[in-house]
Formats: sequence, C-alpha cells, structure tokens
Amino acid sequence: MVVRNPMVEKPNKDGRPPTIEYQEEEILDTVYGAVLRECYSMYKLFNGTFGRAMEAGGVELLMQKLDKFFYRYLQTLHLQSCDLLDVFGGIAFFPLDKMTYLKIQSFVNRVEESLSLIKYTAFLYNDQLIWSGLEQDDMRILYKYLTTSLFPRHSEPELAGRDSPLRPEVAGNLLHYGRFLTGPANLKDPEAKFRFPRIFVNTEDSYEELHLIVYKAMSAAVCFMISASVELTREFCEQLDGLVGPQLTLLASDICEQYNVNRRISGPDKEPQFKFIYFNHMNLAEKSTIHMRKTASVSLTSVHPDLMKILGDINCDFARVDEDEEIIVKAMTDYWVVGKKSDQRELYVILNQKNANLIEVNEEVKRLCATQFNNIFFLD
Repeated sequence: MVVRNPMVEKPNKDGRPPTIEYQEEEILDTVYGAVLRECYSMYKLFNGTFGRAMEAGGVELLMQKLDKFFYRYLQTLHLQSCDLLDVFGGIAFFPLDKMTYLKIQSFVNRVEESLSLIKYTAFLYNDQLIWSGLEQDDMRILYKYLTTSLFPRHSEPELAGRDSPLRPEVAGNLLHYGRFLTGPANLKDPEAKFRFPRIFVNTEDSYEELHLIVYKAMSAAVCFMISASVELTREFCEQLDGLVGPQLTLLASDICEQYNVNRRISGPDKEPQFKFIYFNHMNLAEKSTIHMRKTASVSLTSVHPDLMKILGDINCDFARVDEDEEIIVKAMTDYWVVGKKSDQRELYVILNQKNANLIEVNEEVKRLCATQFNNIFFLD
C-alpha cells in the first residue's frame, strides 16, 4: 500500500514558485498498517492463504484470485475515514442478562445437536455479537464482513417490523420470520440454488474450508458453518428453516423485550459531556460513542478528525510500553483528550470542557469509569 503525505503550498512573495510543505504528522502508520493486514485477513477468509493458491495452481491462479477479490474489495475501502477502530478491529458485544444469554446458549446447543453437520455457530443481534464458537481471529474478520457488507445489503425488509407481510406463516402458534441471507432466497422456489459462500478458518493449523449459512429472523442472525466437503441439499435447508425459524423468531422478540426493559431502567439517553472508545485486547470487545458507523463505505465520527488523530497518537504511545499508563492532552480547540491503558484494556475519552483544569478532568474520567464501566477494574 502506498499512502502519500498531504501537502500544503505556501506562496512566496517575490514571485518565486510556491514552497511545498509535507504534513508528515497527518498519516498514522499504525492505522494503515492495520488496514493492510485486514485486507489480507479478508482475502484469506474467502480464498484461503496465498500459499494454498500457489500450491494449487501457481502464480497464475494466485493472480486470478487476487484480481477477482481485490477488484471488488478495494472499492469498499475508504482510507480517508480509517481511524483508531481499524487498529483495534474489535467486536461490539450485545449486553445481555444471564437468563436470556442461557436461552441463546441452549438454542445453539439444541440446533447443533439436531443438525449434527454444523461445526461452528455464531449468534448476533442488532449487528452485535452474543455467542461464537469460532477462534477469536476468525470471528473478528467474519464479524467485520457481516456488519459492514452482508447485513447492510439485507437490512431493508427488516424495517417493516413485526407486522410486515414478509412471512407471517403460523406453524402451530409460532410465528416464523426466518430467512436465509446466504443461499436460497426463497425455499418455495423450485429453481432455488443451494449454494453458499465458502470461508476458510483456522488457516494457521487445521485449515478448514466451510459453507457459511447466515440465517436471520427480525434483528437476530445466526451463522452456521458446515464442512465444505458436505453437499448441502434442499432437504437440509428445509429442515434448518423449519427448526431454526420459529425458535429464532421467539428469541429475537425475547431479546428485544429484555433490552427495552434494561434501557428503561438505565434512564434516558442524555447527550453526555464526553465521548469515549473502549477496547479490551483479551476478548476484542469494543465500544465507541464516537462512531455512528453503519456501512462499509463510510465511517461517521461525531468528533473532529484532529481529535481522532490525537487518539491515534496516544494509542501509538501505549503500544510502545508494556506498563499501564495514562495520558492527558489538551487540544488546540479546548477539548481534553484522555487515554488510559490498564491491564490489556484501553479507554480513550474526549471531554468538551473549556475551562476545566487537569484535576477536574481527572475527576470527570473517574466518574465516567464508575458509571459506564463499573464492573471493569481500572488501575489508578
């Protein structure tokens, strides 16, 4: 990847050509390094490693695969809006109470038992992860694909809500809103194709090739992964649809109710004085109130790019040392930026308090940790 430093032309008074000044601080290597690594991970998810392609068909085959994949993928990369979240490449987890989480776990176990072909399962709600049987690194990249590419393409009918005429079929007294996001668009269609995208996981050691079945009901989506050596038939898909559809529909409305109850308890969403990004290196959990990112093509942040750059700089400083530390910066625009690194967790806070001093800023961040992260221990 070649990235150019932005430049500014400064006019000279005595008629000489303008002087060009390169702004070398503008581009963060860590951000673009992370984007480059992610390009390879995404290629690898759908094609396996470069080495495998070389073994199968030499340079010719590798070039074909690269051409086919990157021609489309590079169009979705918007480098100007890449930032700290690309460095983390984390996963947003959906907050759940214990009972609902156990329901989901037992649903996953029941389905894996009934359909023994299923090797791995991942369960998401509202684009956030709840349960995954995959290795972390594989889940991280699959999560990125689902949330920035696959789900946005299929989000329209969802908006119609519960009473949509999509599929209010009643099986017994169970409503069934399930549908395949990959594979057959309509099971009733005699011409339906039962082809699913292939993905490659565990490429470091066991190198598995799998069918990726993504099935959705309302706001809940389940990914089932099945060995690619098995041929998937209409019967199997009908069986999966009949078993998973009604249960997933019920689960989705359970989660929705639970979520709304929790939201009412936690009080109204007031616009706080601060915005933050939190990341945990151990489980890749990520939370950001700075980003309103919803699509692959655009990353909307609610703060100025200069502030995002300061966050990136603080992150680079953290990466250079192993110890826990805290950095507080006052930006030119009167914003305060605070970075805390504590036991594999990182927290970045942007405060909009013009006349605050260091002590007040420190107190404010402590308050934030106490309210938003009360169950997470930050070393002081």
